[in-house]
Amino acid sequence: MTTPARRRLMRDLKKLQSDKVDGISAAPSNDNIMLWNAVIFGPEDTPWEGGTFRLTVEFSEEFPNKAPAVKFLTRMFHPNSMQYAVYNDGTICLDILQNQWSPIYDVQAILTSIQSLLCDPNPNSPANSEAARIYNENTREYNRRVREVVEDSWCNS
Repeated sequence: MTTPARRRLMRDLKKLQSDKVDGISAAPSNDNIMLWNAVIFGPEDTPWEGGTFRLTVEFSEEFPNKAPAVKFLTRMFHPNSMQYAVYNDGTICLDILQNQWSPIYDVQAILTSIQSLLCDPNPNSPANSEAARIYNENTREYNRRVREVVEDSWCNS
């Protein structure tokens, strides 16, 4: 059965395949267009460089009118806030996935925004207070901890 959500996801998939964007990759999981596996690579010239971060993106039949649920499967160490958050269970709370959601956002835009979140944290309203404190007080230690996460991503990808 073809629904508007499934048709839209097929268009998003075709766009991802034809308009490749460096650092992101995604595809539906085993014949289920509503559940996608994605990979975000850490941006170059950042502490995240070389990281391979796996995510799931779960869509409802209300997509694109309702944002998908996105979750990191790879362990993260990141300052979190109410607007931009990566919680300990991997759930991502990003403004475009919450109160700023719009049906114009496609899978590519979602993943690109999450990739940008890695390098542009908002530690002023943290969900992970330890990461925020270290980010604010000791950049060298923060970068070391991020590099640990990056190295872990090689083994757990």
